Amino acid sequence: MARPNFATLVRMRSLTLAVLCAVALSAAEAPNTLTKTEKAAGWKLLFDGKTMKGWDDVRKNTPPGDSWTIEDGALKSVPHPKLREDLFTKELFGDFELTWEWKIEAKGNSGLKYRIQDRFFVDERRVKEFGRFENLANDAARKRQYKREESTQEYIVGFEYQMIDDAGHKDAQRGAYYQAGALYSMIPASQPAAKPIGEYNLSRVVLKGNHIEHFLNGVKVAEGELNAPSTLEKSAGRWTTESVIHKALAEQPKKLCPIALQNHGDAAWFRSIKIRKLP
Repeated sequence: MARPNFATLVRMRSLTLAVLCAVALSAAEAPNTLTKTEKAAGWKLLFDGKTMKGWDDVRKNTPPGDSWTIEDGALKSVPHPKLREDLFTKELFGDFELTWEWKIEAKGNSGLKYRIQDRFFVDERRVKEFGRFENLANDAARKRQYKREESTQEYIVGFEYQMIDDAGHKDAQRGAYYQAGALYSMIPASQPAAKPIGEYNLSRVVLKGNHIEHFLNGVKVAEGELNAPSTLEKSAGRWTTESVIHKALAEQPKKLCPIALQNHGDAAWFRSIKIRKLP
């Protein structure tokens, strides 16, 4: 067998080094992991990439929920479930810094919710009786008359980081208040920053008291105060100032709250969800 010449050995060594570098880079950027630096800085992983540990698993409810599953190392919101339920952390958080990766199907809509004040079930099939969804939701918030097994969704009263197909979803086409990175319907996204559909985005939220900052792929796209009149203006317009829902958002009696991933009826994937508590 002929021995490889010098040039061949050099090429083989270069190829080996390239492969090793690629493996090392891949390991360093592996989803759902923490680096030593992140651990030292107080970061905690909220999703291990394999299980629902740390989350209220809707699949264990009675009857079992069908809104969430795990797919390819990501928490996935199942499109068109029988009952739309968000996925909640078991742990409660006050002030925090949170990062996560997400992607969404074409024409999809989802969100991440924080400083959650309330949750209750509604039956959207009764919207016509109330004229519009907001009237139905306010009635449900007051009376708590809908049972889980008889409802179409669980409504969450909180603040939402918007995740959406800006180009393909009709809600996003209403304007910056409804586009990716916005504090949904309250603080508009300052500029488009989402990646093409099919690619993972990197998002970040910093919550300190009532001050929030939203980042999308390294760009600060929203900043403001949760209790500022300008922030609550659209909430008051949507729900009316006397409504149970608007008062909960304006007054925020609960400061320690879970974080929730939204099932809005479309497929969305979430991974590398990391949080660190702020003093």
